[in-house]
Amino acid sequence: MLEIRNISKTYKTGDLVQKALNNVSLNLRDNEFVAILGPSGSGKTTLLNIIGGLDHYDSGDLVINGVSTKNYKDRDYDAYRNHSIGFVFQSYNLIPHQTILANVELALTISGVSKNDRRQRALNALDKVGLKEQAHKRPNQLSGGQMQRVAIARALVNNPDIVLADEPTGALDTKTSIQVMELLKEVAKDRLVVMVTHNPELADNYANRIVRLKDGEIIDDSNPYQVINNKETINKRIGKAKMSFFTALSLSFNNLLTKKGRTILTAFAGSIGIIGIALILSVSQGFQNYIDSIQRNTLSSYPLTINKESADFVSMVLSMRSDAEYEVEDGYVKEQNFMSNMFSSVNTNDLKSFKYYLEENYDDIKDDVTNVSYTYSITPIIYTIDSTDTLVKLNPNGMFSSMTSNSLSSYMTSTYSSYGFGVYSEMNSNEDIRNDYDVLAGRWPKEYNEIIIVLSQKDSISDLLAYS
Repeated sequence: MLEIRNISKTYKTGDLVQKALNNVSLNLRDNEFVAILGPSGSGKTTLLNIIGGLDHYDSGDLVINGVSTKNYKDRDYDAYRNHSIGFVFQSYNLIPHQTILANVELALTISGVSKNDRRQRALNALDKVGLKEQAHKRPNQLSGGQMQRVAIARALVNNPDIVLADEPTGALDTKTSIQVMELLKEVAKDRLVVMVTHNPELADNYANRIVRLKDGEIIDDSNPYQVINNKETINKRIGKAKMSFFTALSLSFNNLLTKKGRTILTAFAGSIGIIGIALILSVSQGFQNYIDSIQRNTLSSYPLTINKESADFVSMVLSMRSDAEYEVEDGYVKEQNFMSNMFSSVNTNDLKSFKYYLEENYDDIKDDVTNVSYTYSITPIIYTIDSTDTLVKLNPNGMFSSMTSNSLSSYMTSTYSSYGFGVYSEMNSNEDIRNDYDVLAGRWPKEYNEIIIVLSQKDSISDLLAYS
């Protein structure tokens, strides 16, 4: 038994509020043919959709065999429609690329019925509507009346308690309409059939109960049903509809095969897209790796050096320009502050605190640096024995005193030392430095007192380096 208790339903579109059902109550027997009549906009289809679980009510309650649907979730309504409701639509809603047998089987597929059982039950349903011999045909090979009978077979194949028909004869001629109505009348002998129609003649001839709606309210009921000894409703979940994975896979595969050309084109276009994305990602990754490699090589060849004293050479040079115009009184000359500007551009860095910061926070910066090394401005004094068995100092270098006059030697030596030019320097302790050089002869040094000569070109050496 189906009970509709004080159900209301409102549709809102922007500022427009349309009340489709207004406090509607209706009790339906387990087996009867109910026709719902009324003008357009009276709420007939909304009531049918709420009975079928296609639409949800705003207030009230829909009670199915004593079970309330107030707390139903979407999956509960899915199970309710699948197990208890059969739908017959005006537009048939058949799948055109499948046979009518497959169309009828579809209702059982979601229920998880086995393939053999599904086929036999579908054939039995088609036999009831007189179309068993046409099971192999497709919908476009049938007449309108035959397609509607297929829709009725599909509605009956799951043996539902309720069959809902929305204008089932709206697209049929008079003769075919009579055949369909006779079939629905036969179905109503052992189950509830609810039909929405605009045709009062059909309703009078075939339905045993007519309910009239107007403006969302019931204005007449030809055969009302009063519930006696109404028990308290209970909340109970029906379960959920299900389909096996292999059944879903089979349906998907069959659907792809029905449109082979479209499937091939879609697969081809998708492959081009995937390959294009893969190429873009690979080129982007390769280019980024190349940039990282260049950065590593550049930074290893030209490391970032922080000196105790630093000078802004650009500002120093610009301060020596004398392009500016100025006025000087007669008998006076203007003093240009070249030297004071030059010395004022020299800054002193607190390397002691900076060294402490690096060592205390090394774990935070170790991923951003290749190596950190320190020099302490201590000039190594290096001597050797030359070819005449004479002790010669190699560093600090005294080559200019041997090559030039005393005055020039003094100037060159002073300049040479003040700007940090020298042949000998402490080797970087980072092992990665070996990746930047080729050993042309000998080996990498292992002891503190061994030296390595670095050539600027593979087959040449400067005279300064050779002399030193």
